[in-house]
Formats: sequence, C-alpha cells, structure tokens
Amino acid sequence: MGEVRAGGQFRPLDDGDPKAVAGYRLAARLGSGGMGTVYLSYTPGGHPIALKTIRPELSEDPEFRRRFRQEVQAAQRVQGLYTAPVIDYDTEGDRPWLATAYVPGPSLHSAVAEHGALPVTSVLLLLAGVAEALKVIHAAGIVHRDLKPTNVLLTSDGPRVIDFGIARAADATALTGTGVSIGTPAFMSPEQAAGKPITPASDVFALGQVAAYAGRGSGAYGDGPSHAVLYRIVHEAPDLSGLPGELGFVERCLAKNPEDRPSPEEVIALCQEASPAPLVQSGSWLPEAIGADITRRVSASAELLAAGNTAAEPPTRVLPPVPPTAPVTQLDVGAVGRAVPPVHAAPTMHAGRAAPATPPAPQPIAYVAQPVPNTMPTYQTPYPQPPQMWHPQPQPRPLPLPPPRNSVGKWLAIGVATLSVLMWLGGCAAFIQSFDGSSDDSTSGSGNTSAKPLPNPKPVTYKGINIPHNYYVEFADSPPKPQDDEGGSIYYSDLYYYDGEVRSGNDKIVLLNNAQKGSLKTCREETRFAESVSLSQLSKGTQLCVHTESGHIALVTYRGSAPESDPSDYVSVDLTIWRNAEEPESNG
Repeated sequence: MGEVRAGGQFRPLDDGDPKAVAGYRLAARLGSGGMGTVYLSYTPGGHPIALKTIRPELSEDPEFRRRFRQEVQAAQRVQGLYTAPVIDYDTEGDRPWLATAYVPGPSLHSAVAEHGALPVTSVLLLLAGVAEALKVIHAAGIVHRDLKPTNVLLTSDGPRVIDFGIARAADATALTGTGVSIGTPAFMSPEQAAGKPITPASDVFALGQVAAYAGRGSGAYGDGPSHAVLYRIVHEAPDLSGLPGELGFVERCLAKNPEDRPSPEEVIALCQEASPAPLVQSGSWLPEAIGADITRRVSASAELLAAGNTAAEPPTRVLPPVPPTAPVTQLDVGAVGRAVPPVHAAPTMHAGRAAPATPPAPQPIAYVAQPVPNTMPTYQTPYPQPPQMWHPQPQPRPLPLPPPRNSVGKWLAIGVATLSVLMWLGGCAAFIQSFDGSSDDSTSGSGNTSAKPLPNPKPVTYKGINIPHNYYVEFADSPPKPQDDEGGSIYYSDLYYYDGEVRSGNDKIVLLNNAQKGSLKTCREETRFAESVSLSQLSKGTQLCVHTESGHIALVTYRGSAPESDPSDYVSVDLTIWRNAEEPESNG
C-alpha cells in the first residue's frame, strides 16, 4: 500500500482513523498491516514523522507490551545513518504507539515494481547501506527479523531500514501460538521458517533476498503460496539467474547454514570489491524516475504542513534530540554502512550499470533534517497456508475403492456380434485375414482399447521426489520435477498432491493392496481406477499404479509426508516409470 498517490498526494484518513494521538494531529494515512497502522504527522517544529499505532489485540497481550517496551528502548540506541531514529513513543497507554522520523522516499518494493530492477551500482550502494544499518541494529542487541523490500526505503542520500525491533515483540505473543508467524515467508531464513533460534545471520539471509529482488526484479525463491516458498527456502538452492555477475557474492548470504553467511561488515567489503569505482552516495545514486518520486513525496509533505496539518497541541513529553543525517558523499568500509512480485519492465535508467557520468541536479530535500521511515506494514502470515484457488470439493468415497470401470464386456459383445456377421458372410477366417488390411471407416475409428499391450519398455526409477501441496509432476520429464500450478494445468497432469490427496489428472490411479507386488504386469492388469487416493489410506511403502493419457504407466511408492516440525507441506514418493507402455488415449 503506497503512501503517495498519483500526483504526489497522500491517502486521506479513513472514517475509523483517529484524528490525533497524544497531541500529534494525524495528517494522512501511510499504510497498514499486521502490526498496526502508520500515519503521517509533524513535530511542533514542523518536522514530518511516521507514527505507528499498534493493533488492539496486540495491545491487550501483556507479553507483547513487555517485549515492545524493551525493543523500543533498544531501538532508541540505534542512531545510524541508514536507520530511522525513534522520535517519541508510548508503551504504557491503552493503545501503544511509536513515532520515527518520516522518510520521503518510496520503498524498494514499490520502486522495483514500478520501474524494474536497479542498475548494478545502485544495488551495490543499496546493499552497503542496508548492511551498515544491520551492523548498527545488531550492535544494539536487536535482530530485525522482518527485513524485506517494503522495510527498505529509498532517499536521495541512501537507503533507510525501518520497522526493526517490533517483530520480536510480536513473536512472543499469543498470536504466534495459533499458527501465525510474524514475518514475511518469502524473506525468512531457513532457520526462521523451521522455527529454530534466530540470530543476526538470519538478517543477512534476508539481505541476500533483498539483493536478489533489487538486482533481478524478483526474489531468489519465487512466489506463490507461502508454504511452497518456505519449502524452497528450506530445501532448494536459490534461483539467481539474471542477477549481474558483480552480485555473485549474494549467494553466500543465502547459505542454508547461518555460519556460512558473511557478516554485515564483510558484505560492505564485498560491495566495494565488486564496484569498479569507489562507491559514492549522492543524489544520483538512483535512476532518475525514482528521484522524481522522492521529490513528489517531499512536496506532498510540505503541502500538507502548509495547509495547517500541524500538531494539535504540544506533546506530553520532551522529545529526545534527533541526530543529523547529512548526505554521505564517500562510502568506505568504515562509513558505508526479502502474492512476491514479478519481474517488471526494464529500469528507467541503467546507465550502463555504472555510476552516471553527469549527476542530475540534487533533489530539493535539504531542509529535511532526518529523512526516514514510512513504516510500511509488517504482515502476519499463517503457515502452512491453504492455497487461494478454486477446486471442486472432493466427494466422500467409501472403502474399498469403487468397482472397476472396465469396458472389456462392451467390446466383447461387439466382437461377438461382428464375428456372427462375418460367419454369415461365409469364410470367417478368410474375411478376418482380409479385414486386417481393410480401411473401412466404420471399424477403424472404434478406439480399440483391448489391443495387445506394447512390448515391455525399460523401467526408470526416481527416488525421494518431494511434491509440495498444489504441485504436480509429469512422467515424461527426466527427472520428473515438481512444478507449481499455473492456470489450472495441475488438473490435467500425471500426478499431483492437493488437499490431503494424491491425484491423477487422468482419473486412472489404483491403490494396490499389501498382497499385490508392484510391477508393470500388475499395473496393466489392475483396473480398479479411481480419481484420487487420500493420505489417510497410505502408509510408508504403500504402492499405487497411475496410467496417463500419453501411454505412460508409473508405480508410485509412498514414502511419507512432511514432518510436523517442517513448515512446508509435501509428500515424498519414489517413482518407477514405464514410458510408452500402452497405446495413448485418443482425444478425438
């Protein structure tokens, strides 16, 4: 949810929004999310601030209040160039709130969504600045826990990291005891996704995800249902295709083992090594279109203030001094400091993926003493989360499975009738011999499903295939790789896992009993076809036969499902596939 509309106008307050909080008159609505709602307000001296009110259900949780108090006090110690300083707060009132300096710039998420991936030089400056912010945050004893593109704001003199210190307070509340995770699945570290202890290295993993998003326009683990993204984060390698070669070190940030990830200080050094020229933070570090967006936000904030949206009355407490945040002109090791969106159009300005030769005129924001955060929403995402898609409700099926849908009797009757006709014509044997070469249309299109089976093809076995919920495999692929559902193609696939069932798009799946030996012969002879088999009917080692429209036959051996400690949802199977084992079905 953006804080500035077309033409640089803020979103007005909704009818249910308060008009003032602790003497701060609220001027506009910046955004809302799982933690609360963020508003634009001003100090008595006219400086813009972002004021975040906490959700009532969190406010009523005593443990949240205790943690929130601790984290706000710790956040006051964070006074870096790339963070939003805490201006004012109330942790004891009926509805706690926190005010930080307002950042007159778009989030990384909205900038990339609108203008495309950033040039390499911009990404290196971004990473160096965010790494410096993490260094300061960690030094204050805080782990951000929810670093993502919406929590990184872009200004003319570098990025700003916001919303640190709040996710940990919410993480201990009663909300997390009901299966809700504080944080964004696409940018969680493997240890955070698995419910293991969180360390500063978790923020470095999220930084790698932020880098991938900034440099290629999408995260390193794709998008889709949260449980599917979490599965890829925990079990699969990151997808960094399309990321410029200078950013190859990002892969180290995404190491599964926290000990293998670089520290924020190392990230800063790696950014400098990757840059062909010294990294210079200036008004030209971002593409021109993003710079214009920053100017619109500055103008909108000034217009609101000029229109009379000032503080209603002096705040009830003395505000702490705000440290200056003058633009940094030279970044070195000591000063330089993750729906998931699709890849968008090419960036407005790539500049050959290098620093511009002639910087544009500086943006008019010198009067803003400390630009900082539009506190974007921190989402609460339950996982595993059921897919938001339509699917016919499965009908109850009595056990044992339905009787065979066999067409042999029908063809036998037709064969007997045909044979009688041929004998009446005289010379049955001679006629049948001539019939083999006949092109009579009345018999050639009958779809002879009782033809002799093809020669036995050589089986191919694939072990330990994990199929996540709402994913499918095709037996023609070598090896069969689980694919995400796109456009309903899952319903026509060879084998898929959905809603606690193993299913076949061809409606030809057979559950073998314990006395049957899984083989090509068994699968050819067994015709108790069903549409799906429930996981409740399966135990480790249970076998199923699956027939496809293209003529492949597979023996599926069930190996189990995701353990309770795993945040993802999947089934594990072994596949033995006989390709082209029978005539393909006719679609006409």
